Parts: sequence; C-alpha cells; structure tokens
Amino acid sequence: MDDIHWVVPHQANRRIIDAAARSMNLPDCRFIVNVDRVANTSAASVPIALAEALESGRVQPHQTLLLVAFGAGLTWAAAVVQPQRTRENDQTKL
Repeated sequence: MDDIHWVVPHQANRRIIDAAARSMNLPDCRFIVNVDRVANTSAASVPIALAEALESGRVQPHQTLLLVAFGAGLTWAAAVVQPQRTRENDQTKL
C-alpha cells in the first residue's frame, strides 16, 4: 500500500470507510470521502468521488489510486489507476 497515494472507496457510509482504513493501517486522510455531502449514490459513488477529487486538484496526475467498490451479495471490484494529464484542454483524465 506504500505505492498508493489515494483510496477511492464505495461511499456506502463513513463507518465502513473508517473500518477499512483501520484494517488497512492507513490514515483517514488517504481516503477520498464525500458520503457526508452526497450520501450513498450507489454504483455512481466511486466515479463521483473520483471526479470531485480530480476537479478540485486534490488528486494529481501520475498519483496512484486504488478504486474499490462493493455491492449486493459478494460482488466487489477494485482497480489501481494513475490519472494522466492530456494535452487537450490541459485536463486530467484516467
């Protein structure tokens, strides 16, 4: 986890995010969290949190992110990504 700059988790609730941070031995400040403002937006929670972090400049190009989500039953997914700066409009994109 030393190579991961940010964790962008599914925004189900703060209790679950805090428990994940504790179990991963990571400080809360490494997690992108917006559930307190936008609530649980279901499947859109990771993309919304990621978009906000990119637009605000909190996440910088070439930083490494862990995106992780879960759903009903035993469904889950995770991906490690690095945003890149594009020449078109000088925007940061995945």
